[in-house]
Amino acid sequence: MTRIKKSSQGSSPFQRLFHSEEISNKWSDLSDCISADGKLSKKLKENVRRVLAYGNGCSYCQAKGIPLKPEDMKESYAIAFAEVFLLQREKTEEKFFHVLKEAFSDEEISELLAFICFTTAQQYFGALMDLQ
Repeated sequence: MTRIKKSSQGSSPFQRLFHSEEISNKWSDLSDCISADGKLSKKLKENVRRVLAYGNGCSYCQAKGIPLKPEDMKESYAIAFAEVFLLQREKTEEKFFHVLKEAFSDEEISELLAFICFTTAQQYFGALMDLQ
């Protein structure tokens, strides 16, 4: 049971937590955009999302599956960085960015960090609302 009554709008339990159609639509648009194939693959981002779900305590997100074994070096580095982020949220040490630069371009790092931050916001929202 969520902490608030769900709205009648939206196509998922998460979307029904928004009582503003404008916020819901823009949030969903950004979610779709940031999760799509870009500089980084949708598959890599989905595995990072799964790692974050457990660290951010979102039961709804956890229900979508456990992290999968990385298939390549980039995915492995992205997952490792997400785990470091979960441990060092306030101040991620510079040395971890140096490691990221071994596998990713600046454009890819920017996309990865934007994805991690937005996904964390989504998962915090779900966790705060007690979305199951």
